[in-house]
Amino acid sequence: MIRNVVVGRLRSADGDAAESDRRQLDEGLAGIGALQLPGLLANRVGVDVGLRAGGWSFAITNDWVDTDAYRRYDADPEHIRYRAMIVEVCEQVARVQFEI
Repeated sequence: MIRNVVVGRLRSADGDAAESDRRQLDEGLAGIGALQLPGLLANRVGVDVGLRAGGWSFAITNDWVDTDAYRRYDADPEHIRYRAMIVEVCEQVARVQFEI
């Protein structure tokens, strides 16, 4: 099984720009969270609830039956569209995939 973990930080913005960025992030996360692709075992998205200072803005985790299923997800056009929406409003994004 492959676990994919993504965390990101929204870029600094004020007022209307910050609200727009947050709406775009929410739309991108909702899109990724709704994906149902072959080989997907679990898929979770969420924004930081602020329990500790310095946290990242959001996280995405998903589990795939194998490397091939993850690679199909990574190349899926709908996933790519939502990923671009998220990355566009972030100052940092970190990713890791590991085998369980």
